[in-house]
Amino acid sequence: MDLGLEGKGVLITGGAGGIGRATTRAFAAEGARCGIHYRTSKDAATRLAAEVSGATLAADLTVEAEADALVPDAMAALGRLDVLVANAGVWPSQDEPVWELSYDRWRATIAADLDSVFLSCRSFLRHVASTGKGNIVIVGSTAGLFGEAGHADYAAAKSALMNGFLMSLKNEIVRIAPHGRVNGVAPGWTATEMARDALEDPALVARVTRTMPLKKIGRAEDVAHAIVTLASDAASGHVTGQVITVAGGMEGRVLDGQ
Repeated sequence: MDLGLEGKGVLITGGAGGIGRATTRAFAAEGARCGIHYRTSKDAATRLAAEVSGATLAADLTVEAEADALVPDAMAALGRLDVLVANAGVWPSQDEPVWELSYDRWRATIAADLDSVFLSCRSFLRHVASTGKGNIVIVGSTAGLFGEAGHADYAAAKSALMNGFLMSLKNEIVRIAPHGRVNGVAPGWTATEMARDALEDPALVARVTRTMPLKKIGRAEDVAHAIVTLASDAASGHVTGQVITVAGGMEGRVLDGQ
């Protein structure tokens, strides 16, 4: 099936990381022009841009001025901009229950995982207001669906994105783009650099796959293919306000000791 992405401009935030890199390659394989955003991974972004003939774009998305400038910079680099993949974020690896969770970590996680998506989406929607078209795919997490003990900050941010924020945007975007769409994906445990250390523990892998009929850890490519499909007007033109869970059928995580 032709996904109709040939020549389209796509901005992938966090584009040099595990899911971002796979997503960039998947869009490039469909003939899209890719803007690869990064904050600290300049070398990885540069290598990926050379591989897919894309453009690199640096910004700290927790800084309003830098987030505001990202979309105009992407337009200048790509010539057009049709899709935003809001993928950038962090997962603090340290397990900290709420009674031990510092306010500094809470604020930092919310800024990186929620505020940054608000700012990048706001910038993109200002562009959509001038073109009358475009769509957004937000990368959430199963932590936002089921919670994640020891990571309430991350779970709260992802839940906010996939529920109140996404559902509001899908109703707002049509005010400026009659066929504009906003969807999301909720990856489960995925073999990326961010989760590598945790997934080296066989006991953890056994525990997190216990509620999954497909008893395996996902690949970044699994998530990327879902993102590209949602971004395609040809494949998903009548799909909006949806979150696709890419987690092997996960129904929830088994609690410690069960």
